[in-house]
Amino acid sequence: MNFIKKANILYLLLPIAVLTSCKKESASDEKAAIEIKDSELPKNVLPKMKPMGKETPLTADYIKEKQLRIDSFVRKNWPNNSMNGGFLVAKNGQIIYEKYEGYSNLRDKTPIRDTTSIHIASVSKVLTATAVLKLVNAKRIDLDQKVTDFLPEFPYPEVTVRMLLCHRSGMRSYAYFTDRDKSVWDRHNTLTNQDILTIMGTKHIALEQKTGTRFAYCNTNYAMLALIIEKVTKLSYRDAMAQMIFKPLGMAHTFVLDFDKDKHHVAPSYKASRVEIGIDYLDKIYGDKNIYSTPRDLLKFDRARNSPSFLEPALLAQVFTGYSNERKGTKNYGLGIRMINWDNGKNFYFHNGWWHGFTSSYVTLKDENVTIIALSNKFNRSTYAVRKLAVTFGDYPFKVEDTE
Repeated sequence: MNFIKKANILYLLLPIAVLTSCKKESASDEKAAIEIKDSELPKNVLPKMKPMGKETPLTADYIKEKQLRIDSFVRKNWPNNSMNGGFLVAKNGQIIYEKYEGYSNLRDKTPIRDTTSIHIASVSKVLTATAVLKLVNAKRIDLDQKVTDFLPEFPYPEVTVRMLLCHRSGMRSYAYFTDRDKSVWDRHNTLTNQDILTIMGTKHIALEQKTGTRFAYCNTNYAMLALIIEKVTKLSYRDAMAQMIFKPLGMAHTFVLDFDKDKHHVAPSYKASRVEIGIDYLDKIYGDKNIYSTPRDLLKFDRARNSPSFLEPALLAQVFTGYSNERKGTKNYGLGIRMINWDNGKNFYFHNGWWHGFTSSYVTLKDENVTIIALSNKFNRSTYAVRKLAVTFGDYPFKVEDTE
């Protein structure tokens, strides 16, 4: 009898133990779900991008209706299978339309697939800016901090991090001051980011215009931002980008080119005539370019940038504020993102890229949660026309038939 009583007591206590255990696990999960702010991270821990959480699923009817309109655009924009790249349209992180065609290498007929990494050219600037902004969010950098605080040999004392991000430094493009004068640089040697900094500091390279007076798009700004990332993180730009952005977001096919190791193994680029474009002395510079990615990986990146955990609200607002409109117009540039601001109150955010034969376009329709990505390794201006698809989703003053 005593054995039976004890057994019954155990059966009664078991559910209580299970419930207590579940409560503890639930409390533990809830505690784990409380995200630590970037600004509260220990100084030896890097801030990292976090994936977007679950988004509202799309209906089959919605997807079908959008697919028909996008397919019509694609047939007009890239007739006769002329894309030679990858193209993707998604809403709420869900892919509506996707297309890959052509060859990553025309010599051996390697087809372009959804895993084919293509040089994204100046769209790299958006990713570089994102890493800088995460470091600002973590209080490792101040937007209005002088560049000389990080790079003592930098010769322009009034330039700030913010000015680099929004192209108001007044600096000259490194391609212009290294391409002719051998006393400045011998083009037989491959240029590095550090070389650019050293040249500006020792060869008395003059500014194009006074610092902070006007917008002038300049790749040198982002080459310097890459050096700042290295200085602050104490990692190479390649490793910092991987640890802060690529790996946390599962961007398995995205990387910064390791020039010496991989220059002959990545997808080459081609002129419109399909003639391959060779590597030149500027192909080692990173920050402004030299990130390889895929449309699917960039979709993950875009959704993370639209996640509530990306930046503190006050900082995020500064990212999408225009800094380049000296005279009233629609075109503008924020902190690492281009924008068009129309009188109807609609704002369009994007960034294009062009390097050698690589062309790229990244469009993020923030109001509609829509992402549009186009990448090609054969020169084609049609890559940039994907912006006109914005009218398929919102009240944007674009015309689909526009080509410029």
